[in-house]
Amino acid sequence: MINGSAVDSRPVMRLDTDVLVVGGGAAGLAAAVTAARQGLDVTLVERYGFCGGGAVAGLSGTVCGLYEATDNRDAPPRQVVFGFADEFVRAIEARGGLAEAVPYGKTYTRVHDPLVWRETADALLRDAGVRVIFHAMATGVHREGDRIEGASVFTKEGPLDIRARTTIDASGDADLIAMAGLPSFVGDDGRVQNPTMIFRLGGVDVERFVATYGRDTIMPPAVSEQIIAAGASGAYRLPRAKIWLFTTTRPDELLCNCTRVVGADGRELNTLFHRDFTEAEIEGRLQMREYARFFRGHIAGCEHSFVNDTGVQVGVRQTRQGEGINRLANADVVSGAKFADGIARSPWPIELHAGQKPRVEWLLNDVYEIPYGCFVPARGEGLLFAGRCLSAEHEAVASARVTAQCFGYGHAVGHAAAIAVREAMPPRAIAGRDLRLLLNRDGAHLD
Repeated sequence: MINGSAVDSRPVMRLDTDVLVVGGGAAGLAAAVTAARQGLDVTLVERYGFCGGGAVAGLSGTVCGLYEATDNRDAPPRQVVFGFADEFVRAIEARGGLAEAVPYGKTYTRVHDPLVWRETADALLRDAGVRVIFHAMATGVHREGDRIEGASVFTKEGPLDIRARTTIDASGDADLIAMAGLPSFVGDDGRVQNPTMIFRLGGVDVERFVATYGRDTIMPPAVSEQIIAAGASGAYRLPRAKIWLFTTTRPDELLCNCTRVVGADGRELNTLFHRDFTEAEIEGRLQMREYARFFRGHIAGCEHSFVNDTGVQVGVRQTRQGEGINRLANADVVSGAKFADGIARSPWPIELHAGQKPRVEWLLNDVYEIPYGCFVPARGEGLLFAGRCLSAEHEAVASARVTAQCFGYGHAVGHAAAIAVREAMPPRAIAGRDLRLLLNRDGAHLD
């Protein structure tokens, strides 16, 4: 410390690139690969040593949002989302890292192997020629007037000054938007969906488990009643009664989405706050052990089970979102709204996780579309954002944030970034209709 100021004496390294993508989740991966395939120099910065974001670090464990929902319980899975999402599904499937579609209420989902996800992402990035910088975090943006021109990045080697012609915020938390002082918002007047600690349970007699509870991953009411009774007895602390248990690609294993991580004061924790994030990790691990203990004592096939993994971090559903030139409305989701500049589609329900029983609102035999303007900041040039930080109302983002859709957002934003660089055009001047044409050429089947 010199004169009371923090010092980093390491030399600053400079890197120039056409497109900088911050965050390697589903949206960041799709954006980086898509832009690089257009012949651009693309740099991806990721804070972990692997890509996957909430799907891998948060261990959400499933590729949700591919299939139409229906009241016909005998209907087979009907895929309605394609493009980059479908490409990734085929690539991870070829590596043995994706299970067959399983029922999820009125729709289907697919469970993935998080290790194979990492390897699949590595291969896609390598084949596209993306420059990847793992174990690195953006600490600030380069801003000239209202234009964003890259970011300052922390690495173990030293500070990295990355200058980019177009920058994509795929951080999930709209970090670059906030750093730049551009308009953003948090949940419903600051209220967000609670995080969750997802874990994997080994040593399960899966055949007996399925024979008892069926193939639907949402556990039946009888299980919820058991959870409520066990909690009321004082023998367990089980704050959520409606739970999801998935068979996986691995033998004798279940993926468990069942915790409800709230603060000691009863608040829905917001992981933008370091105290909340820390509390969520600790509380999540405590709840994981309680549910695992309950499963051993009460769930068929789990008598000899054990926890073999948790998320690298607590799973985050909602934090900060960018304010776009458009905002996806709750009514757009439930009405199946379509847009001329729609660049992605979704059949996924609104899932609001609060209290013992999450609320699910289905869109049946239909899809809604998400406009390009939900990823273009209301103010600021040279920047796009993608992923769960899209511009959407509180209930709408509870549907639009899932994996298949994030692949779609990144696919579209990657094309937009490439156009912005090649044509020296601000992203807000790009027509969503034109992106839709490019996406359809890539097999998105939006029309």
